[in-house]
Amino acid sequence: MGAVPKTKLTVAEYLAIEKQAEFKSEFYAGEMFAMAGASREHNRVSENLSGELHARLKGGPCQSFSRDLRVRIQRTGLYCYPDLVIVCDEPEFAEEDKDTLTNPRVVFEVLSPSTERYDRTTKFLHYQRLPSVQEYVLVAPDRAWCERYVRQPDGAWSLVQFVGLDATLELKSVPVAVPLADVYARVEFPPPEPRPSA
Repeated sequence: MGAVPKTKLTVAEYLAIEKQAEFKSEFYAGEMFAMAGASREHNRVSENLSGELHARLKGGPCQSFSRDLRVRIQRTGLYCYPDLVIVCDEPEFAEEDKDTLTNPRVVFEVLSPSTERYDRTTKFLHYQRLPSVQEYVLVAPDRAWCERYVRQPDGAWSLVQFVGLDATLELKSVPVAVPLADVYARVEFPPPEPRPSA
């Protein structure tokens, strides 16, 4: 006897489950994927970045939202929870759910060992299919280091790295610059790994 095929969920079923769920899940191709808990460093970096962005964007045409706001990529069907997003002008929400954003301009993901590969590859490809996304920023939780990808007019993405507590993360599509010393305030970095002797 063959295995019973797994029943795929509809978007409506996913959203109904998500409203009642204690923990958040992402959704793609009829399946829900529970989100793993984050480390202390991950949370500290995310909170620092959220506070810094909020303070710098206050009173302007752009605003930031934290990881509790779901994003939908219409072209691929992915529903996900980025760590942070920046929206400019009026936020647009999915017709089927007013807690699902559809037009982020900048997306931030704070990396973790369990999601780094996914954030760098598959998830980035999904974000690229969302026309409103102009920048994608990856933030390390265990060292002062960020990568910023910027969409170019030809559709390619250019990369700039910001490394060290003296560096400043500068966005291109939004006039914001955040010193990494502020992003990593009160973050305890692990000791550097010993280098092998020559």
